[in-house]
Amino acid sequence: MSFAKAFSPALREIRILCSQTGPASAGTRQFIVSKYPTIKQHNPDLPVLIREATGTPARVFARFERGVEKHVELDNLSATDVETKVAQLLSS
Repeated sequence: MSFAKAFSPALREIRILCSQTGPASAGTRQFIVSKYPTIKQHNPDLPVLIREATGTPARVFARFERGVEKHVELDNLSATDVETKVAQLLSS
């Protein structure tokens, strides 16, 4: 899935949690740096929340319409693997 297009209108929010210095979150931080601008460019009204806290395991949550929420764990993944996992989550 390419992030260079608008997401489904059923998607209400994306929350990314990670550690700002932990090695297990390195791939998630790289994903944020490389993909966040593209995501916001194509989805300007979609809230994308990034929460960093020391020791927090890397994961992403997606909230859909009717309060449905799903998440995936991203600890110890490369930026490419994080992109794949996030794409799978958002397309489900």
